[in-house]
Amino acid sequence: MLSALSRFFFIVCLAFIAAYIALINWGQIVAIASGIAILAIPLVYSYINLARLRKYVLADSVESMPLPSGFWEEVFFRLQRLVRNLKQQVRVIEQQHDRFIEAFQASPNGIVMLDDQDQIEWCNAIAERFFGLNFKRDAMQRINFLIRRPEFVQYLNRRQFEEPLLLERMSSDGNLSLMLQAFPFGDKRHLLLIQDVTDLQKADAMRRDFVANVSHEMRTPITVLMGFLETVQSLDLEKSQRDQYFDMMMSQAQRMKSLVEDLLTLANLESNTLPAPMQAVQITTMMALLKNDAEALSQGRHALNFESTTSCTLLGDERELLSAFSNLVSNAIRYTPDIGSINASWSVNPQGQGEFSVTDTGPGISPEHLPRLTERFYRVDRSRSRDTGGTGLGLAIVKHIASRHQAQLIIESTPGRGSTFILRFPKERVSE
Repeated sequence: MLSALSRFFFIVCLAFIAAYIALINWGQIVAIASGIAILAIPLVYSYINLARLRKYVLADSVESMPLPSGFWEEVFFRLQRLVRNLKQQVRVIEQQHDRFIEAFQASPNGIVMLDDQDQIEWCNAIAERFFGLNFKRDAMQRINFLIRRPEFVQYLNRRQFEEPLLLERMSSDGNLSLMLQAFPFGDKRHLLLIQDVTDLQKADAMRRDFVANVSHEMRTPITVLMGFLETVQSLDLEKSQRDQYFDMMMSQAQRMKSLVEDLLTLANLESNTLPAPMQAVQITTMMALLKNDAEALSQGRHALNFESTTSCTLLGDERELLSAFSNLVSNAIRYTPDIGSINASWSVNPQGQGEFSVTDTGPGISPEHLPRLTERFYRVDRSRSRDTGGTGLGLAIVKHIASRHQAQLIIESTPGRGSTFILRFPKERVSE
């Protein structure tokens, strides 16, 4: 401040001295002109610097403006430093904003920011996909105008956001189950979180179906056993009749035992997601065991053919592989009418993949049933499956064993012309 006043007084004194000298030598007019000229010099200089400042301000490049000399140097220097600091702060804020946006976009959940009028201030791509929104188009639109489900509108208007809302809707990805919940923040604003719980809902439905199916499967043999026991207790039966009833009860008990064993096997397979160990399993020995079991189950009612085109070793869990192969063979025998034929074979295809296939001459399976055959308790013909002693879990077990061995289960069938079940193993698990 003192420096500026000193400069001002120096210029004023210089103007008076010049005017006095001119007055003595050239007269009053020249003196006044000289004084005004000297006083005008800093004004012109200031105007020039202000014009330069205006130019750089309009170009948003104040920080790159060359510094003038004199009094304006310090002003321009401080202004440049202030602008640089402000721009640095703006860049930091923008970077933080971009990181927050990237984090919200990376979230697997939908996020919608609503103002105090429930207008959309921002939403991420997941929320756009869930509800068919477009942020550029729908910004500052009331969300209840865009999502018009009555339950959602009621949830929004009630303003009781302690509990989430489950919303079922159709989308391009199929049926979606969405869990929504609004969280207040800021000045009467709300953050709407949307979570895709479709898989959880499906798992819950599968659990309920599983419990219902097990209960249903167990109810029938238990009811039969209780009926036979009541008959034996209340009536004086001949030995032949008692023996017949005991045989029937044994059959039902064996059915329950098979069901429990299959359930335990399936539970163990589902709980173990690791790949099967690479233990050597001799295919020749495996085929001989399968043939013996098949002959015992068929009791001469079918034409059985077991063949192996190559004597190689399959790397995997022997107990699991025997269970999978046995399930395929026993299913073929159960569902193939008497005097039908079953062919089980092992081969290695040109790609080096091992293939175990079972072909029967049974009634075949309609195409609409094929995708669901590996579901637990799914049966094409429920009454026939029970008559043949099936538990409805065999192919589900085969599917899990195949998954643990990185194998494919391929099902080919034509109604009236039989079926073929193929387990195709990767070449890494086949050793010549």
